[in-house]
Amino acid sequence: MRTEVSTAAAFVTRLLRAAGGVGEEQLRCFRECLQEAMREHYKHHWFPLVPSKGSGYRCIRINHKMDPLIGKAAGMIGLSHERLFQLLPSELTLWVDPFEVSYRIGEDGSICVLYESPQPGAKAAKQLESRTSCKEEWRTGRSSPSKSYNMMTVSG
Repeated sequence: MRTEVSTAAAFVTRLLRAAGGVGEEQLRCFRECLQEAMREHYKHHWFPLVPSKGSGYRCIRINHKMDPLIGKAAGMIGLSHERLFQLLPSELTLWVDPFEVSYRIGEDGSICVLYESPQPGAKAAKQLESRTSCKEEWRTGRSSPSKSYNMMTVSG
């Protein structure tokens, strides 16, 4: 769980850093507080043998409401929910599961993988083709797709 939580917290921290206006010491504290809140929240909801079990519980979500884990960590550094809504995408979903951390910006955005590790005893996961574009997407996409930019979608 340590790697997945660290990856997710680092991602949200990078989004805050990219938005500007938050000092490095505040960002460090935010990341540590978010990691601790996530570890505490997930400790009885982490199932490496069945990674999808509890996925909804572990999902971090911003969609007209601030995710309570992000809100708690932000409160520790003096950031209000109103300020968070200015700094973070208006629609963000972050899935933190055993062996994988992924996110989506906007309701119609691509699902992008931040961290992926093969499950013990499973075949190695295949490389995702869209990683470069997903990295660019989070750098440029700060609002929902309907507001100001075109969102890449993936069809299967």
